Amino acid sequence: MVPLWMYPMAIACGNTFVLKPSERDPTSALFIAELALEAGLPAGVLNVVNGDKEAVDTLLDDARVQAVSFVGSTPIAEYIYSRASANGKRCQALGGAKNHAIVMPDADMENVVNSLTGAAFGSSGERCMALSVAVAVGDEAADTLIAKMQESMATLKVGPFSDKSNDFGPVITKAHQEKVCGYIASAAEQGATLVVDGRDVQVEGYEGGFYVGGTLIDNVTPEMTCYREEIFGPVLLVMRVDSMEEAMRLIDEHEYGNGTCIYTRDGEAARYFSDNILVGMVGINVPLPVPVSYHSFGGWKRSLFGDLSAYGPDAVRFYTRRKTVTQRWPSAGVREGVQFSFPS
Repeated sequence: MVPLWMYPMAIACGNTFVLKPSERDPTSALFIAELALEAGLPAGVLNVVNGDKEAVDTLLDDARVQAVSFVGSTPIAEYIYSRASANGKRCQALGGAKNHAIVMPDADMENVVNSLTGAAFGSSGERCMALSVAVAVGDEAADTLIAKMQESMATLKVGPFSDKSNDFGPVITKAHQEKVCGYIASAAEQGATLVVDGRDVQVEGYEGGFYVGGTLIDNVTPEMTCYREEIFGPVLLVMRVDSMEEAMRLIDEHEYGNGTCIYTRDGEAARYFSDNILVGMVGINVPLPVPVSYHSFGGWKRSLFGDLSAYGPDAVRFYTRRKTVTQRWPSAGVREGVQFSFPS
């Protein structure tokens, strides 16, 4: 999905494109490039180069590469932005996220639970727009949310991607499985409450698979590691606050500002939230506030390095270079005297 934000727009704007997919899932990019050739795209317009950091650095340093677009973790995004910019290249580098959902006391709790179940655990939580933190305003809202989330999560089905009845599959690698489980363990060690623990999920016939079940953690506080860092797994954190202002302060103080949403029936609260929250993509009773294609996608703070977002109008601005041409064609034989003022 992510490269499809990039090279179609770049090619439509008249560029050739070099795609360096993640070394962990390179085959889909090669398959799509083959389809593009089959459809008639001239050879050399869309190019796929596989590799690791050496391949990335080659692209960042090569003078023929004029612009670089990236989506990944914040440390890598910052590195790519710094190196590309130092080499005089235009760069947009989208980084990590910690997306919060404020749950107001007047929210439609059934809608909240359905939304959070899909938004927190879909794609095994391995997407930058996953809702990973629910901030409940008031203990009554928090207790109701926890109880209903437990009911919803009891029916979650985890298993191989080839079985379409599963809700989500394994995480990408053994190392990442261990990392996600480490975040869950740290939450318990630092005083949070493990309501649903997905670390011991077993999938029959796939006992060696990199599975993490849906996990629900209550009583999370801002200093906990599981809150400060992006988990990128099927883990939903619940934080308890006394007011919307306190919830917004939590969101504003976090280093990431990718996406956020609020669940409420109060239009005034929704308007105040959307106008004042320091986050790039905002949803009102919408679990994944991903802009439709004629808008641009991009967060704030340490979720985006560069001044232009991905796809939409910003993609056209990013993959083109503005040129201003000023012309004047005086009539034959007409001569003007010297002008010392700025011409207009």
